Formats: sequence, C-alpha cells, structure tokens
Amino acid sequence: MTHIYRAIKVSDHVYWVGAIDWSIRDFHGYTTPHGSTYNAYLILADKITLIDTVKKPFLEEMLARIASVVDPSKIGYIVSNHSEQDHCGCLSEVVGRVRPSKVFASAVGVKTLRDILHNDYPIQAVRDGETLSLGNMDLTFMETRMIHWPDSMFTFLAKDGLLFSQDAFGMHLATFERFANELPADMLEYEAATYYANIVLPYSPVVLKTLEKTAATGWEIKIIAPDHGPVWRKDLGFILGLYRKWAEQKPANKAVVAYATMWQSTECMAKAIAESLAQAGVTVKILSLNEAHRSEVIYELLEAGALLVGSSTLNNNMLPQMADVMTYIKGLKPAHLIGAVFGSFGWSGEAVKDLEAALKEMKVELAAETVSVRYVPNAEALQKCHDLGRDVASELAKRLSQS
Repeated sequence: MTHIYRAIKVSDHVYWVGAIDWSIRDFHGYTTPHGSTYNAYLILADKITLIDTVKKPFLEEMLARIASVVDPSKIGYIVSNHSEQDHCGCLSEVVGRVRPSKVFASAVGVKTLRDILHNDYPIQAVRDGETLSLGNMDLTFMETRMIHWPDSMFTFLAKDGLLFSQDAFGMHLATFERFANELPADMLEYEAATYYANIVLPYSPVVLKTLEKTAATGWEIKIIAPDHGPVWRKDLGFILGLYRKWAEQKPANKAVVAYATMWQSTECMAKAIAESLAQAGVTVKILSLNEAHRSEVIYELLEAGALLVGSSTLNNNMLPQMADVMTYIKGLKPAHLIGAVFGSFGWSGEAVKDLEAALKEMKVELAAETVSVRYVPNAEALQKCHDLGRDVASELAKRLSQS
C-alpha cells in the first residue's frame, strides 16, 4: 500500500489516521461550506487500538494513514464511540481486513451497530466507568448518551491525558491543520458555534450534566480529540467554556429577524422592525430566507434573546422557506427566547396565525402584538412595525435585567 496519506502524531502514543472530506456541503440539512473531517485515532499500545473509523468512501484513505505507522493487521482492538455512519460506515470492512480480536462499543452502541451494519461479528459492550487494559496502558469509558446519539460515549487514555470525545467539541472544517492552535481563534469559535447550534443544541441540558460528570472523574485531560475538525491540545478552557455558555442558553441582547417575502411587503416590515430594535440598543441580525440558509438562522439564534418571524401568505400557508426554517428550529429546541410575528397577505392571511402557533409550540413567548398587513404596508402599518420592535426590545431589556 503506497503511503500517499500519512498519519499525524497527536500525543506520545496516539496518531490521527482519519480522512479529510473537502467536498461535502450538506450534513443532513446543515450546510457545511468548508467541508469536514472524519477523525479516527490509532493508539500504539501493546494491544494496538483503533478509535472509531470513517465514512465508508474514505476507507482506503484511513487504511493508508494507518499503514504509514503500522501494518493494519496488527490492530488488536477497535473502539466505536459513536455509531453514526460517518464514523462506523466502514467498520465491517475494517474488521474483515484487520481481524481484530475484539470490537467494543457502549451497550446501546452494540444494538445500534447491529441495526445499521447487520454485522455477523461480535461486538462487546462496555459499561459506564469500565476500564480496558491495552497491556501497557488503559482506556476508560464514559457513557455520554444523547451527545448526540443514545449510543455515544467518551474514551479516556490516561497515559497521554487524551480524551476521545466523539462528536462533542467538534466542527465541520476541512483543513490540513490538525490542531486547533494552528487555526485562527475566530474561525474556531464560528465553526464550533455553527456545529453546536445545528447538532448539539437540543441536548444542552445533557451537555451541562456531562461537563460536570467529566470534571468529577478527576481525569487530567491534556488533549481533546473529537470525531470532526481539529484536535484541541492547548487552552482547553476555550472550547470547554464555550460549550458551557452555549449549553446554558442565557438570553443575550440580540434579536434575530427572519422573514420570507413574495413582493417585498414583508421585507419592508422586517426592515422597519429591525430599525426599531437597533434604535433601542438591541443587536439585530436580519435574515431573508429567500437567501439565508436554515443553518445560518439557528447559528444566529445560539446567542440571542429574541426571535421575530414574518412571512407572506401563499396558498393559505406561510411561504415554504419559512415553514422549512420553523420546522428546523423546532427540532433544535432553542430555549429562553421571546418573539413576535409579522406578515403581509392578499386575501386570506393564515401565515401569521401559523407562525404564532409555531412559536408558542416552541415555547417562545410572544412579546408584542402581531402585525398583519393587506398587500403593501402604508405609513400607519410601518409605525405598528416600529412599535412591535420597540415592545420586543423593552421586554428583552426586562428579561436581561432579571437574569
């Protein structure tokens, strides 16, 4: 096997042997304009161990990276921290070639892998807190259910102070730089925030519990190695602090105004509302869903305190792009938001009622009276939009003073 692809040393005993996906642009509805990586790690212990695999099309790239360090047939153990197909997609092929003595996963992971891979080889379940000897070093497992699948777990290599964190603390970012400290801090924060908002956000209560559970172990964590994006080997407090902040979901003095428009009437209303919010001292992000992607909206909501939504009415419904975003936001469960609704219509006007119902279902408290306009807003209607923005700003200021 030629060594076009090379492993990269992560710690004294661990190598990155994953794959870089430069071309992926959509990850089940979340836009990934900068590609991604599928991280796998090789532990050179007495019992050579592979932590996770990669998406199936990248099997040969991973095996080539392994072969640049050691003959893949010498792998004795494989650990699956997370059963999603971008990490287990080629597991059966690897088992067939490597013939490891054992494959390990969480108890839920064993069942999940069977349902996905329909494997005919045994996978051994490990318990929360269980330690596995690799001969000259040990692995310890911690269940992290629902970060972000029921099967998910952390694996800790005490010898190197290295935490294999599966999808936690990751990001979709394709680079040749393998370590976070090699990349700009603003890039890291943006990509990590986008990843958190689009994937981890609904599990924020679990994140907080897991951060506490991990701290209680007493593990001396020096390196965090996630399944996507760069490895964290310096200033771990940067990403850990961000995760705590995002998981707490405290409201901020920011409003997101998202709208879908047909003949620019709803857009005109959105701009009037945004102007009023800004005049009241609120940071405003205004997003036309005719151009903005759903994953951009949830990213902006990650550190916001208000969500204002508007749509024209089409065929007795909100516009399709608005419905798409509302469905997406609902599933990601942002918390502690206030909101308001606005929109224009020709003769029926159901969009605003549907948006009110959607916000209430998401437990977003309406902080202003809905503004609905027939056809094109006049000066009086625009004043109502201005008043709506003022009322939301006032309620947001009240919430922030109480938090």
